[in-house]
Amino acid sequence: MEHTFLYKNSVTHFAKQGSGKAVVLLHGFGEDSAIFNNQVAALAEVCEVIIPDLPGSGRSGLFVIDGRENITLSDYADWLHALLEHENHEHIILLGHSMGGYIALAYAEKYGSNLMGFGLLHSTAFADNDEKKETRRKAIKIIETYGSYNFLKSTIPNLFASGFKQQSPGVVNELIEKGNSFSPQALVQYYNMMMERTDRTDVLKKLSIPVLFIVGTDDVAAPMDDLMQQVHLPAISYVHILQGVGHMGMLEAAAEFNKHLVEFITDI
Repeated sequence: MEHTFLYKNSVTHFAKQGSGKAVVLLHGFGEDSAIFNNQVAALAEVCEVIIPDLPGSGRSGLFVIDGRENITLSDYADWLHALLEHENHEHIILLGHSMGGYIALAYAEKYGSNLMGFGLLHSTAFADNDEKKETRRKAIKIIETYGSYNFLKSTIPNLFASGFKQQSPGVVNELIEKGNSFSPQALVQYYNMMMERTDRTDVLKKLSIPVLFIVGTDDVAAPMDDLMQQVHLPAISYVHILQGVGHMGMLEAAAEFNKHLVEFITDI
């Protein structure tokens, strides 16, 4: 069921389904809440699943705070906190994919006492290194010059493992076509936010709640080597490695992905 929430003059659209403990899924860059369509039915059997379109994605309006162009992960944490207060949820399980994981970490840093469980889905607590920041700066120039669609058309295929791209080109192309819905301003806002984020490995170290890691062996955006340096940091870790999967486990290996999510949620 579709719902809306107004925060600082920005309208957020979100879907929710099921009943029980509240589980929030945050999508990543160049995606919207539909990226989790393969997960909704399975999760709704064991919890109330809440999936927002992040501000600037899907049907949600661009994030504007007091005229500032510089939106931070902390701002997104405050936005999520307000949304959950609006929904009367004091305790949640928070799972973030890619950029959604960065937002989830910022939320955990500010509002960790509200968490029952936490998860990084193909995401990292490391900050961007200098090389990654330079890559993002170049990407911003491409977005501003050629537009969102042309940029996402060239980058989205790299998120998938080669075998999946060959077997399911329609899935990849469907995600590419969604690139038409993104404004350049939104994508640039996301990139600046990601470039400026700090290392949050200390957040993982301080979490005493169960933490889920889903890792793809063929993930070039959140490399397995990086993530395996982080899985031991929380007190309680659930670690699942998806063989032959890239950055998009929810699409590339939906059944296995769902199994891990359901087991994690029901264990809490």
